Amino acid sequence: MKTFLKDYSPVDIRNCAIVGHASSGKTMLTEALLRASGATTRLGHVNSGNTASDYHEDERQRHISIHASLMHTEFGGKKINFIDTPGYLDFINEGLGPLRVADEAIVVVDAERGVEPGTHRVWNWASETAVPKIIVMNGMDKDLADAESQLAMLREVFGERVFPLTLPVDAGPGFHVLLDILHSQVAEYDQNERGVYHAMEPLASERLALTRLHNELLELVAESDDQLLQKYFEAGTLSDEEVLDSIHDAIQRQVFIPLFCTSAETNVGVAHVLEFISRHGITPMNHRTIHAEDENGGHDIDLAEPEPVLFVFKTEAESHAGDMAFVKVLSGRLHTGMDLLNADTHTQERIGHIYLINGRHRIPVDHLNPGDLGALVKLKNTHTGDTLCSPQHELHFPRMIYPAPNIHVTLSPTRHGDEEKIAAGLASLHEEDPSFVYRVDPESRQTVLSGQGELHLRVISERLQDKYRVAVELEELRIPYRETIQEPGESRHRHKKQSSGAGQFAEVWLRVEPLPRDSGVMFTESLVGQNVSRSFVPAVEKGVREACAEGVLASCPVTDVLIDFYDGKEHPVDSKEAAFYTAGKQAFQAAFHNASPYLLEPVLELRIHAPEAFLGGVMGDLNSRRRRILGVNLEDGLQVIEAHVPQKELYRYSSQLRALTEGRGWHTEMFRGYERLPDEIEPRVIEALQM
Repeated sequence: MKTFLKDYSPVDIRNCAIVGHASSGKTMLTEALLRASGATTRLGHVNSGNTASDYHEDERQRHISIHASLMHTEFGGKKINFIDTPGYLDFINEGLGPLRVADEAIVVVDAERGVEPGTHRVWNWASETAVPKIIVMNGMDKDLADAESQLAMLREVFGERVFPLTLPVDAGPGFHVLLDILHSQVAEYDQNERGVYHAMEPLASERLALTRLHNELLELVAESDDQLLQKYFEAGTLSDEEVLDSIHDAIQRQVFIPLFCTSAETNVGVAHVLEFISRHGITPMNHRTIHAEDENGGHDIDLAEPEPVLFVFKTEAESHAGDMAFVKVLSGRLHTGMDLLNADTHTQERIGHIYLINGRHRIPVDHLNPGDLGALVKLKNTHTGDTLCSPQHELHFPRMIYPAPNIHVTLSPTRHGDEEKIAAGLASLHEEDPSFVYRVDPESRQTVLSGQGELHLRVISERLQDKYRVAVELEELRIPYRETIQEPGESRHRHKKQSSGAGQFAEVWLRVEPLPRDSGVMFTESLVGQNVSRSFVPAVEKGVREACAEGVLASCPVTDVLIDFYDGKEHPVDSKEAAFYTAGKQAFQAAFHNASPYLLEPVLELRIHAPEAFLGGVMGDLNSRRRRILGVNLEDGLQVIEAHVPQKELYRYSSQLRALTEGRGWHTEMFRGYERLPDEIEPRVIEALQM
């Protein structure tokens, strides 16, 4: 791969995040862009496992992108950084970071399937971070590629501002001719994967189409500037120079969103994308002022400020390179040997080696200019989302917010003695990938692993085993049932034990009654007279609360119960705290059984996003999961189902939903509360819990 070591000023840098739904062709587009720019000498292919960006072993095995890969090339005197991101929602962390540092988002859409759920999500994320977008409709060489209908869908979803700068003349197998609306010409690509094209004479019908579309483009560009619009109204047209000079501002303000048609597999149409980014693309200078937080509440960082400020958008541990922090220089010039402050961990970091990145290739450099992307190694305490800055002016940028995990499993060691290594490994992996979380459940004492999908958790466990040489297995999460009662009850229990020497005696009278949901356990005493000394009340409460923690009906914690210790008896010699502890515990267990106990199950609130074509299948599946539908609404072109579903019914639901929707659906979940377990299910659950 060709190395580019020139010194580029911010105005000559382009930072592009390549995003889109899974299997829309992002990695192949990255490959074609590198080939068309001369950075590589051959066109790799995903199925062959030889692309420049999907170089990790897990990516080659699965033939999908799992990690965001930083690439760079030079074209037209500009340095272009591309970040190829995964499309699978399991690896959302690898897409959000790049969008935080990109100056432009290339949204890739499949020419057959069009707008998909993943398209909506990356579009919204780019909009939230104010990143201008261009669209690449990829796969125009496919049998069912249809630029006209897909353009109509894009405009329906994202607005009429979507405008094609290239359109196919011969869509389908053999595709290699384009209408170039920006330059009012027909472009014919050589069919040799080099991405080279030449202008050809348009047919009469093509000339008419070019004229009509070019005039529409003139009007859109004119709307980006009041003076330009006035000139357009007065003259009825704009010169080519005026159009080309004004397109950058029009894109920056998203007056219109350019659309390009390509086939990355054959490298047709990609050179037009490359030329457009090089000449008209958004630069770090367009985002030169960024708001950060400091001790005074806020501070605007300007790209031209001398002090370096870095944002860490990704961290990764590689066996051959060590821990790497991928950064964007937001201001100043970064040099080796600098001492910077990590504003999030409040630790000093010495900048050692600095690298430019091209997939697996690391090119050592001694500095990074403002606006550029690169990687640092051997930082001691820096993680994804951290800010590095001058020790004299501490500031930081908001942390990235990841979607809440939607799948949960328990992770258990299969080999004794691996527990400490597993804990250390999970902590390290979480620093690289904050979109998964883990915790030790206080009830089951199991490690609960939560992530963005089944594949996500499988990849995490594989990385844990490979990197830390531990053996683990993933199992179904134990459901945290609760026990409660539906009516008042009471009991009297006498604990009497006599042996040689002093004996034990205590008698405890308890009443129990149900409390409103989510009230927990309340213990009171209403003793009167002198039957029981008040000094024994703490011992009784301790016994009662231990019984509540252990459970009575099915070894599940008790909740929503009021316990009243109202009377009892004691012995002047044999009564001790231990005796009242035991009597209190057993009295509560008896009273609980006398109060019609039952089980509560956790219920989650789901928001399920799916295309309308799959709505029937999704609803049918929900019917088998004891759901309660709250409503169905249309959002961003997708059907959104809101429902309450018991947690027990949702094991591996994210995988099932993706199977039902051909990978086009996803869901979010939130704990709703506890509800009574149906009578017909309760005996089976109790039997399973007692095994």
